Amino acid sequence: MSDLDTKAPKTKSEPPRGGELSSANKTAGKGKSTSARKPVRLDEKFAKLGLRKDMDFVLHLPMRYEDETEVLPMRDAGFRGGSTVQVEGEVTDNDIQYRPRRQLVVTISDGTGQVVLRFLNFYGSQVKQMEVGMRVRARGELRHGFLGAEMVHPTYKMVNEGAPLPTALTPVYHAGEGVSQVMLRKAISNALTRVDWQDTLSPAIREHFGLCDFEAAVRLLHNPPPDIDQHALLEHEHPAWERMKFDELLAQQLSLKRAQASRRAKGATALPTVGALTAAFMQTLPFRLTAAQERVLEEIRADLKQVYPMQRLLQGDVGSGKTIVAALAATQAIDSGYQAALMAPTEILAEQHFRKIAAWLEPLGVKTAWLTGSLKKKEKEKAQELIASGEAHLVIGTHALIQDSVQFAKLGLVLVDEQHRFGVAQRLTLRNKAEAGKIPHQLMMSATPIPRTLAMTYYADLEVSVIDELPPGRTPIVTRVVDQNRREEVIERVHAAALEGKQVYWVCPLIEESEALQLQTATETYEMLSAALPDCRVGLVHGKLKPAEKQLVMDAFSRNETQILVATTVIEVGVDVPNASLMVIEHAERFGLSQLHQLRGRVGRGAAASVCLLLYQGPLGFTAKQRLLTMRESTDGFEIARKDLELRGPGEFLGARQSGEALLRFANLEKDQHLVEQARNLAVDLLANDVATVEAHLHRWMGQREEFLRV
Repeated sequence: MSDLDTKAPKTKSEPPRGGELSSANKTAGKGKSTSARKPVRLDEKFAKLGLRKDMDFVLHLPMRYEDETEVLPMRDAGFRGGSTVQVEGEVTDNDIQYRPRRQLVVTISDGTGQVVLRFLNFYGSQVKQMEVGMRVRARGELRHGFLGAEMVHPTYKMVNEGAPLPTALTPVYHAGEGVSQVMLRKAISNALTRVDWQDTLSPAIREHFGLCDFEAAVRLLHNPPPDIDQHALLEHEHPAWERMKFDELLAQQLSLKRAQASRRAKGATALPTVGALTAAFMQTLPFRLTAAQERVLEEIRADLKQVYPMQRLLQGDVGSGKTIVAALAATQAIDSGYQAALMAPTEILAEQHFRKIAAWLEPLGVKTAWLTGSLKKKEKEKAQELIASGEAHLVIGTHALIQDSVQFAKLGLVLVDEQHRFGVAQRLTLRNKAEAGKIPHQLMMSATPIPRTLAMTYYADLEVSVIDELPPGRTPIVTRVVDQNRREEVIERVHAAALEGKQVYWVCPLIEESEALQLQTATETYEMLSAALPDCRVGLVHGKLKPAEKQLVMDAFSRNETQILVATTVIEVGVDVPNASLMVIEHAERFGLSQLHQLRGRVGRGAAASVCLLLYQGPLGFTAKQRLLTMRESTDGFEIARKDLELRGPGEFLGARQSGEALLRFANLEKDQHLVEQARNLAVDLLANDVATVEAHLHRWMGQREEFLRV
């Protein structure tokens, strides 16, 4: 392996060596004792990259490769502008120039021509290192400069004439601060000599799935020969990569399915009664459940009757009717003599649930409790008393439900809405509030439909129920993509809709993750619309309002006292105003696909034809353009979720379910669906028949990370 990685540093002066303080630091705070900061040890730097054991280094596979196996004669350099090449020659000139800025300019020649190396940031030692007469091997992108062919900030190293070239492609690894490629290559090379290479998969399994040997695959990926199919290597399509991806997916499947089995081994209280409350509730419903709702309700009811805890994900598109299914699950818990708790990520969403479900169930004798962080102390204490005594059958709230001061009398069912917005620890805390030795049943809900491949991998430990149809009577939403330059036309359309008695949402974006800027944008838009449309009532709701103020604004909009509601993304989920039939999303290019789909779902909830206008600011990048086209062409949440997975990867769907360590590093859920299916089927077989292989494979691939999934 080559160590051609001496990048020019980004500072202009030589840093202190050996972890010593600079003279400036030594004299700082005169008269006070100062202690030198301990240099960070290399093993600590490696640990930040997740590299602790030899196998961690072995499985730290390259991101890409550089071809340093040949040197280009400089006479040919002029024909390779824009290409990345390697040249070698003797330094013929070394000069620090000051125009247009301070820079080191080094000219090297191999007798056939010359190439200029230009360093805009450099150490003083480099000037001496590359003095005239020294020999340099440099690799970088060739471009045409004033002095002919040149490279700006190439990687380079000092060599002797005739120094051998690498015989394999040079791997480039993901590295952290203070960790060079040289350090990583050396550590990985050492680890390759020490690990146990015994294959965790038997010859029969390898032959059945067409997999190559583990050791051969790993060694090839770290040291690929120069004649390898580089396209297959870089696109992760080479058989060696196929083996890595299969092993990684298999480890994930084994871990999640074992976590599922571990949970099932723990006790839960059976909630078997679908009784008088459930029957009375069903009779009060002014509509029939859809076939999809009936199907998932039966799945949930069957789970709740078991003595092991339900761990089910209920997913469905915007407006598919998940709340009514959750309410019916709660009535089964209450009919069985236990409490149910519903936790939502925002106060607006929690309050929407509380108002809707309380209106359904309180007339039937169900006592509901409301608990959020914004309640006054006396209100909180009263709610906590109702919960602790068991007088409250159903508790609805936000993160306040998981505070130490909240104790349940008989918690049997936990409902978590928009589950991807909660961390593992938060959901676990609520689950631990059941009776000692018992785990409550858990139903997690998501209005972000999850693509099948994602559900099969990251949610392999859960049962998944899908409401895949919308209630009848919903009108399709027409989506239009509109340039910001046509803003005046959009305002006219909003005005016309308001005069016709319709209601309008105008959504402002989150700009650079800044609540302050988001607030400013919403306020400016509110003032602009209020001035432009004096005959319309305009409301404003955003995350900085106090809960009571938010509710006043939302109530006025619900009663049609406000025609236009300017809002930030606090209205993304849970808001239900059937008369709202027009939505404008400003700077739509700044939103993710799933968020755009969630926002659009706030209209189209009544009988009126609904329209969503996506205002964008050009020019658009590729990803933003694809997002807006997808929104214009589809209202199918599952198709939108599939496209979102393709554009952004799994992180958006997972939220805080898993740590970054647990994410797939090598497999691609879109391209490698066939491997997902194979790994899942093999995992089921191994867990049933070959515990030794399961242990060996998980030890190799997961190490301590498996514990993270056991929640």
